[in-house]
Amino acid sequence: MTDQPAPGDETAATNESVAQAATDGATETVAYAPIPEHRPAWASPPLEPAPVQPVQPMPLPRPVKVSRGGPGLGTILAAAVLSAVLASGGTVLVLEGTGALGHAGSPAATSGAGPSHGPVTVDDSSAVVSAAANVSPAVVRITATGAATDPLGGSIPETGVGSGVIYDKAGWILTNRHVVLTSSNAVASELTVELKDGSEYKGTVYGIDTLTDLAIVKVEATNLPAAPMGKSADIKVGQLAIAIGSPLGTYTNTVTTGIISATGRTVQISADVRLTNLIQTDAAINPGNSGGPLLDAAGSVIGINTAVERDSTGIGFAIPIDIARPIMAQALAGQTLARPYVGIRYEMIDAKLKAEKKLSVDAGALIGPATDAAGGTLPAITPDSPAAAAGLKDGDIITAIEGQPVDAEHPLDAILSGYSPGQTVKLSVLRGTTQMTISVTLGTRPQNL
Repeated sequence: MTDQPAPGDETAATNESVAQAATDGATETVAYAPIPEHRPAWASPPLEPAPVQPVQPMPLPRPVKVSRGGPGLGTILAAAVLSAVLASGGTVLVLEGTGALGHAGSPAATSGAGPSHGPVTVDDSSAVVSAAANVSPAVVRITATGAATDPLGGSIPETGVGSGVIYDKAGWILTNRHVVLTSSNAVASELTVELKDGSEYKGTVYGIDTLTDLAIVKVEATNLPAAPMGKSADIKVGQLAIAIGSPLGTYTNTVTTGIISATGRTVQISADVRLTNLIQTDAAINPGNSGGPLLDAAGSVIGINTAVERDSTGIGFAIPIDIARPIMAQALAGQTLARPYVGIRYEMIDAKLKAEKKLSVDAGALIGPATDAAGGTLPAITPDSPAAAAGLKDGDIITAIEGQPVDAEHPLDAILSGYSPGQTVKLSVLRGTTQMTISVTLGTRPQNL
């Protein structure tokens, strides 16, 4: 692989194109109550698998008749037993056991009187409500209009719908690259940005990221609601994840929840397009969600939703916000979007590669040649690149960048994405048995990588 992954022109898993079709008339919504079945909906299925049946609406719950008469037999028996216990001197024990004495901290003194339906994570629920209220106004729907080229060279009108998030109140929006491009990889000729309150703005594509599936869109407005940015480096597998977007381009500001399922995922979009270092989540992500934010429990943006595994349920991916942060800053500074470039091909070291190559370290980036799509060999060090100028060689192992270890949690390209072209960084390199430090002045990543 190269020192930076190739940009995704369009994710195969999330095609944002929404057909624009006219309907002959409105569809009537009919509410009805299906006939209750004798077997309750919550009953366990038989041990043998039942034949697959079409999904039916759940029957409406039947009212429970509550008697307001005098005490029943159960009440009388309970009273008799209690009387016997009290007579034997167990008054205090019984009252304490039922919480009637009202000691501070007792379960009966603090719990509600309603029936229990299992544990309820009130904190998570409150976090979702708070995050949705605070961030939804900063989530936008982006409608991109353009023209694609058909196989015969003709022009086909195209309209696609995706999402985006305002990260600066002066009208700066972060979204996906494939949201603002046509299927022919041309920038859409017209962008319409719609806010939650219904206001619309004309958008322009400020820049396309050369590293991954990101783009910056600008609208001419001030004092817009902006979402707070978090740190994706701090996320933990299993923590709450909240996605907001416009699935199918229709259901604007839809909120879904799940967890962070994994980090550092790599997704092969096509034969020559791969996205790396992605966050995996089981929060529902659908076409139209692309470009929308993935939030943590505090309501801070930790990722930009970008893809979903087509043949799966609950496997979606987001680009970590730490990878997006440098180009966000470049846009605010009025700079051209650019990514750093070293000019090497490498493999991340794991237990399998260590054993296969008989390496002496458990982690790092092993520089070596690669094979292209046609089966040809690509050199480990690109000629006339920053790596060549710095003296890096085939077989070198980069173990750290500016003191940050290169490992599974901190891949080389993810670390480099935090730097800008023109900066000089110090690489810790293991060459054979010799540890050395090599300074590399980062170049600008070519557009065609």
